Amino acid sequence: MVLDSDVAFLDDLESEAEVLLERHLAAHKEWHPHTFVPWSRGRDFEDDYEWSPEETNLPVEIRSALFVNLLTEDNLPYYFRDIERMFGADGAWGTWVRRWTAEEGRHAVAIRDYLTVTRAVDPVVLERGRMAQMSGGEVPEPPTAADGMCYVTLQELATRISHRNTGRAIEPYDRVGYDIMRRVAVDENHHFLFYRDITKAGFERDPSQMVQALERQVTGFAMPGTGIPDFGAHSKAIANAGIYDFINHYEGILEPVVLGYWGLAELEGLDGDGEAARERLMKYITKTGRVASRMKERRAEKAAQAELVNAG
Repeated sequence: MVLDSDVAFLDDLESEAEVLLERHLAAHKEWHPHTFVPWSRGRDFEDDYEWSPEETNLPVEIRSALFVNLLTEDNLPYYFRDIERMFGADGAWGTWVRRWTAEEGRHAVAIRDYLTVTRAVDPVVLERGRMAQMSGGEVPEPPTAADGMCYVTLQELATRISHRNTGRAIEPYDRVGYDIMRRVAVDENHHFLFYRDITKAGFERDPSQMVQALERQVTGFAMPGTGIPDFGAHSKAIANAGIYDFINHYEGILEPVVLGYWGLAELEGLDGDGEAARERLMKYITKTGRVASRMKERRAEKAAQAELVNAG
């Protein structure tokens, strides 16, 4: 049930949500997972089958990304529960929530079928991971609609970046995997655009409430896959491969969206609490940018050193 304190805010934004929903439906292009999956590469799994890394040519970090990407998508029932709680089941908000859920479910179908057919990951480990992830039901739970708008914007863009970079990493090994992840990333981008723009409308309606929510969500941000078994180890492998890391987070999300599109530094009409939240958040983002810059420099130095070793 939507919080009483959020009812008026969401009602005020509903006309904008309806416009963005219609834009989304007009831009969406129907696609079918079965047309992307290389079924001719599949074969039966014998009763005594045991998976071996030799069955795939994908490096371990790409397998980690696929594992995390899929199990993140699998936790969809809990995301639906929380998003419907935040935004409601009626009107444009409810229609959007159900449409978003249907499209996200398709991503899991496509990625799972690809992994099963190609045997890119251990199917037993994958299924056990799914059971653990969904039995735990661990997902972010933003406390208000304003928090939810900010969080899902950050998360959808982070997911798009992760899926897209996973696809790019796969491309030299398997064009089919690249095509699937690219297709999924396109959907995630449309989801991001809906949330980005409804959040911008929220800033126009109640900038102080939104800035305080944004501070909470940026400083406490975590991807929705934290309940996945060995999530920390997989995340480290994914970051080391440059699929999703601190640099991506700053350069792909905080800088272009929070500072750029939402114009955090230029917002007007903030009350005392909103202004204090903005000041704290600006300091946090500035610090994050410095850390990302140092990481980028170290990565470039390592790449240059590796190139010299290979050349020698």
